[in-house]
Amino acid sequence: MRGVNRVMLIGNLGKDPDMQFLEGNIAVAKFSLATTETYKDRSGKLISQTEWHTIVLWRGLAELAQKYLHKGSLVYIEGRLKTRSWEDKDGNKKFATEIVGDNLIMLDRKSEGGSGTPGSEDFNEPDHGTDIPANDDGSERLPF
Repeated sequence: MRGVNRVMLIGNLGKDPDMQFLEGNIAVAKFSLATTETYKDRSGKLISQTEWHTIVLWRGLAELAQKYLHKGSLVYIEGRLKTRSWEDKDGNKKFATEIVGDNLIMLDRKSEGGSGTPGSEDFNEPDHGTDIPANDDGSERLPF
């Protein structure tokens, strides 16, 4: 049996995307994404828990993120978990788990003048995107 490695997140950017270009002019963007779960405890007190995720986007998605996303932007990211390892300067083995995104939907609303961050736009890497059907009112719904 084959495994499944899919991650779907909706959250806010913790910082502006950090863009780099690798050999061959390949774009890669990295940023932190905060997802917050809110619930009531037994006494009725509202509790919020925030998880931080490292998002990595490649090529066209990286360029779109650099152009349109900024700290605080609300986005839907779909991708896969990837863990990488390295040795630090003292020879200790370090690990990082990241989400390599292959689908990005900007959930921020357009500003009134028509300028600024586009809203509800769907950008997919070729052959990796997921079509998200529209509701009767034209808004998008997520596949979960």
